Amino acid sequence: MSYLEKPWLKSYKLGPYKLEHSLKPYPEEPLSKALDQAAQKYKKRTAILFKDRKISYEQLKNHADRLANALVNLGVGKSDKVCVFLPNCPEAVIADWGIIKAGAVVIPTSILRTDDGLVHEAGSGEAKVLICREDQLSRVLNLKDRCGFFSVIVTSLEGFDQAEVKEPLQQGVYEFRQLLDDNDPEPPDIDIVSKEDLCELAFTGGATGIPKGVMITHFNRFSCIRQGFPWMMKPLLKGIKGKSSVLLSVPLFHSYGRYMSQSAAFLGLRLIIVPDPRDIDYIVELIKEYRPFMICAVPTQFMRIAQKKVGRLNSIPMSGAAPLPKDVADTIKKELGNPVSEGYGLTETSPLCHFNLSGFSKITGFMANEKPGLGVPAPDTECKIIDQGTGEEVPFGEPGEILVRGPQVMKGYWPEKGSGLTEDGWLHTGDIAYMDEDGYFHMTDRSKDMVNVSGNKVYTTQVDEVIFKHPAVVMAASFGVPDPNVPGSERVAAVIKLNKKYPEPVTENDIREYCREHLAPYAVPKYVEFRDELPMTVTEKLFKKELREDFIIKITKE
Repeated sequence: MSYLEKPWLKSYKLGPYKLEHSLKPYPEEPLSKALDQAAQKYKKRTAILFKDRKISYEQLKNHADRLANALVNLGVGKSDKVCVFLPNCPEAVIADWGIIKAGAVVIPTSILRTDDGLVHEAGSGEAKVLICREDQLSRVLNLKDRCGFFSVIVTSLEGFDQAEVKEPLQQGVYEFRQLLDDNDPEPPDIDIVSKEDLCELAFTGGATGIPKGVMITHFNRFSCIRQGFPWMMKPLLKGIKGKSSVLLSVPLFHSYGRYMSQSAAFLGLRLIIVPDPRDIDYIVELIKEYRPFMICAVPTQFMRIAQKKVGRLNSIPMSGAAPLPKDVADTIKKELGNPVSEGYGLTETSPLCHFNLSGFSKITGFMANEKPGLGVPAPDTECKIIDQGTGEEVPFGEPGEILVRGPQVMKGYWPEKGSGLTEDGWLHTGDIAYMDEDGYFHMTDRSKDMVNVSGNKVYTTQVDEVIFKHPAVVMAASFGVPDPNVPGSERVAAVIKLNKKYPEPVTENDIREYCREHLAPYAVPKYVEFRDELPMTVTEKLFKKELREDFIIKITKE
């Protein structure tokens, strides 16, 4: 049996309910239709809750339509790029919808970007306009010539609906609030060819190399939204659509955050936005107060949430963007009373291509035991696992690189259509996994993080899993560094953050002895280092690249 026969279809179930095997044909519609339909069906329903600010779906559409007209009047044409350089806030969501309603393309970026990073994304992406908050305005203006944009839209720190921008505006700078006031709420008439026209140009790879622009079409993203919660939760949608809430604690500039924001609109859900994804205490407060239907976070956030006493909730914890250690998943389940569900994908897959259905089945009472892992491929997603050396499919149950193909897979890397894909449309994910007998996929590692110890392959995710189980460990990251004594070989290194309240001292050798009980001898970390804090990427993932580079410098000097 081949992967192309889709053995995972037998697991397309939500408990006793069978899920559709295919959603074809996918409508070729502009992505903005999701918001338009929500504003029509759920006018007064709260679309965005941010601190004490509430915006209904009717208001969200009105703001987006006004911004779309403002952009057109500023000279933004179809397929032009607009860079959104904002923290988590309602303006980021409004900008998202307003830009695509103008027929333009969103370049989402983080406020934590370096100057060179911002120049690379806005400049190489050819952004015509940049949207920022007033605390970033002077920095943005200093980079204007290097980036190449001709206009800046700025909003106040408090929010466009709360206060005006305090600083006087120079030529070419426009206030977000004033633009909405000065433009009509009738959206411009733009002809969108959904399979060709981009809605997003997102740069990815910043933690592992030079970021590449991922071209996502309206068709890619809208297909991915339909393949997600509307498909897997179909038997329950009557009790969810227009009624439930989603807590978004990941950055809106990240593909995971934007996907959830747009998916919430498609289902008419209230989106509860966390201002600072690193503020775990505030996240816990929101969880306790609003008890959302779904909590969207990344594994490092769940690690920290697990240390708080949240209590039992009828909420679905949804993890994405990085592998979820089993120990963390078990802790969250014990604290909240529900299993953590996982989604898997890449920016290149708009961003999701796999969903773990068992977690959803368990929380609804439809499944006695949940299955861990990435889950099954989304409907109409082809998937196979290959040997990276031969390119041949590996037998079921054996690890290899995941390849995917489907309607959600990107148009290509900017600016060339089809770049980054094989001639027949397959995307190499670079992720190592295996598929079990039920068609569920289980991640073992990123291929770039696989460590070669004298010919023995060590998957660092497995090392992380073991170290996480040590009761004194709060966070840990393992990676490979060159073996100074064996050219071409590597050794395993681990950097660990300990629980300061742990009653007994923990040494490097204690960690090694613990690993020896659970790992092959060659997988036991040669180097162990303790730190008070571990570096994080802008998307709150452990920054293994930075840790590895630091370690290589350190051992080179020794």
